[in-house]
Amino acid sequence: MGTGRQYDEEFKKQAVKLCKEIGNKAAAEELGIPKGTLGTWLKKSREGQIDVGCGNRTLEESLNLAQQLQAANKRIKELEKANRELEELNEFLEEASAFFAASRRKSEKKNG
Repeated sequence: MGTGRQYDEEFKKQAVKLCKEIGNKAAAEELGIPKGTLGTWLKKSREGQIDVGCGNRTLEESLNLAQQLQAANKRIKELEKANRELEELNEFLEEASAFFAASRRKSEKKNG
């Protein structure tokens, strides 16, 4: 069973920052708190429930975010291109449909 100790938000923020600097195990030992508790705080930090402020990402996290952003931008460009192509095709089909509808009306007038 846990001790039921309560930690204030500032302590949690500083613990998460320390954990990102020196690692989970070392931070937990240095602060005298269970690794599981620190792990929970890290998860909450990633989810935005604990705000550790800006500029507190590790190099690896920053690189990962940069790669995700680059991939997202590439995907957006691909989707925009596909959207333009579909809009052009749709416009062509609307024109073709109008042409054939007009041809059909002319044919019906001649035969009718």
